[in-house]
Amino acid sequence: MAKTSAVVRDEKRKKMILKYAAKRAELKELGDQEGLAKLPRNSSPTRWKNRDALHGRPRGFMRRFGLSRINFRDKASKGEIPGITKSSW
Repeated sequence: MAKTSAVVRDEKRKKMILKYAAKRAELKELGDQEGLAKLPRNSSPTRWKNRDALHGRPRGFMRRFGLSRINFRDKASKGEIPGITKSSW
């Protein structure tokens, strides 16, 4: 389980990215590099990190499900993810 502060910080970044998205797109279209540099650092989409929806784990993230590999396996084994079955051959 990730530190709560890291998860909260990442949520704050996500909000800031959405807030400045229109302005960032406008400045990019104009080619105004100085204007882009004046925007807050955390408003850049590259600073956002994919995290597990349940525990906030940043590594082993499965984008399609929004879960880490550990939580994905746990939920799939319990049958809580529709359409996912454990393979056997």
